[in-house]
Amino acid sequence: MSFLQVRGLVSGYDRGVVLHGVDLDLDAGAVLGLLGRNGVGKSTLIMTLAGLVPPSAGSVLLDGHELAGQRADRIARAGVALVPQGRRVWATLTVAEHLALAARRGRWTVATVLDLLPRLAERRKQLAGQLSGGEQQMLAIARALLTNPRLVLLDEPSEGLAPAVVDQIAGVVTTLRDEGVAVLIVEQDLHLAFAVAGEIAVMEKGALVHRVPTPEFRRDPDTAYRLLGVA
Repeated sequence: MSFLQVRGLVSGYDRGVVLHGVDLDLDAGAVLGLLGRNGVGKSTLIMTLAGLVPPSAGSVLLDGHELAGQRADRIARAGVALVPQGRRVWATLTVAEHLALAARRGRWTVATVLDLLPRLAERRKQLAGQLSGGEQQMLAIARALLTNPRLVLLDEPSEGLAPAVVDQIAGVVTTLRDEGVAVLIVEQDLHLAFAVAGEIAVMEKGALVHRVPTPEFRRDPDTAYRLLGVA
């Protein structure tokens, strides 16, 4: 059995269905890049796995334990960490306060996170609302790491960021992969997705319609154009 096993996942908002029976497998230490046009359900899948959107049907097994329908806090305690689109840091809390609130026992401590993301060490006393976009993204990632997750969900982490910051994100994802953490990354930046993901999956109309190893996806521009509209 895969570390993460999703079967027949259905969810949406109000009376509208967005996910139409998603099936997904992800092994520990694997990185899956999730691509797709706008509005196909990528973020809804991330939010449903994190427990922020309740599923109406389906199963989400993490290491054999059912998470579908659980509260978001219980899913987080089971080892799932979310780095949401748009960072969503608390503007009136300092960097140090963010880190203290997120920290749990495990390999990732405030010290090890600040070693990995030294810019945050320089900004420890600053309010999150005063940070640059790249610094806020680093803070959102640090907050997730400090929960010592087994599965990390990243939703558009490179959005609006400078190339140097995107390179830092790639380094963090590679570190997580090497330590056996499973990573699902939704991304529009193909360069980042190709750099970190062992496989690429594509969503259309609320379902996964294509999944192949990253080198195979890169060798098939016709399929990429058909599914994504990019060469």
